[in-house]
Amino acid sequence: MNYLSNTTLNYPASGIRVMFDLASKYPDAINLSLGEPNFETPEHIKAAGIKAISEGLTKYNPNAGLYELREAVAEKYGNDLGYKIEAENVMIAAGAMEAIFLALAAIIDNGDEVIIPDPGYPNYSGTVATLGGKMVRVPLYEEYGFKLQPEDLEKAITPKTKVLIMNYPTNPLGAILKKEDVEKLAEVVKKHNIVVISDEVYDKIIYDENVHYSISQVEDVRKQVLVVNGLSKTYAMTGWRIGFIIGDKEIIKNMPKIQEGVVSCLPPFVQMAAVEALRGPQDCVEEMVSHYTRRRKIITDGLNSIKGFKCLESGGTFYAFSNIKSFGKTSKEFAVEILQEAKVVCVPGSAFGEMGEGYIRLSFANSDENLYEAVKRIKNYIEKAY
Repeated sequence: MNYLSNTTLNYPASGIRVMFDLASKYPDAINLSLGEPNFETPEHIKAAGIKAISEGLTKYNPNAGLYELREAVAEKYGNDLGYKIEAENVMIAAGAMEAIFLALAAIIDNGDEVIIPDPGYPNYSGTVATLGGKMVRVPLYEEYGFKLQPEDLEKAITPKTKVLIMNYPTNPLGAILKKEDVEKLAEVVKKHNIVVISDEVYDKIIYDENVHYSISQVEDVRKQVLVVNGLSKTYAMTGWRIGFIIGDKEIIKNMPKIQEGVVSCLPPFVQMAAVEALRGPQDCVEEMVSHYTRRRKIITDGLNSIKGFKCLESGGTFYAFSNIKSFGKTSKEFAVEILQEAKVVCVPGSAFGEMGEGYIRLSFANSDENLYEAVKRIKNYIEKAY
């Protein structure tokens, strides 16, 4: 007898993790596959977590999260986004991915359609499928800087459309939207009265004169928007698992009962560390972004110096998404070849959807030395093989 559910059997394997596991056979490979900051969690944040443990904050707490943390999120993001946010607008989750799960679980019913970007973060599709939704992919094109076009969004919407998942700055693309881009998309959202789950986990990792503009800042659609964010990328806290949702109080107040059946609550000492992250010194974020800015140039300029590569400069995130179509191979074939021959781990673009075919993603959340060496290895191999 087969005891496994169809959900389990059909759950899409992560192409990122496939490459990560394959890389374990090559101990001398430089791993540019994972989107994880190569910095330690700042000391003042760690100290706050340790202090909370020493003070006995190790018990159950509210499903929605500690009120102090919800207030801290409301305070900081109300200031950042420029509109009033209260603690009751905030739900705490075990990382941004659980936040997306909770948001979708609160909104969609079986058969509802959820529009996701293509290329886009691969975990969206698995979450939609688990909750009984139908995934509809909307293409993002390199010639438009991988910005979602309003006319493409219009084409993807049907009477069954319930949710649009947006992700800017974008993983894996590094794309950002300007205010006018967001406002045009908001017009479509309002016209069709759909909910937007706006994944903004890279909102603080942006470069040059770029400014992050959230669709929640468009007042006409704010009640339809659930902003998902977290501390993993901004504060190098990937293992702490802190995420949150900001949205309309009527939606947020129904999420704690879902949380009760998933993880119940988050460790309170982790939440107190998160309070310190949000209310404490922010120079640590500025310092990390300054390093990413330099590393972006190393990887982008390096790849573009190699014949056959075409890599747009990321406006945000710590990813380079390079066009490798000229080599005449699938992105997976090319990624495996670069691993085996150049000893550099990257992610095939096909891991992020059909529109990712012909591209590879490399993370520059790594040391300068490793990035220079990775470019050198790839260049030496390409010049020899092609």
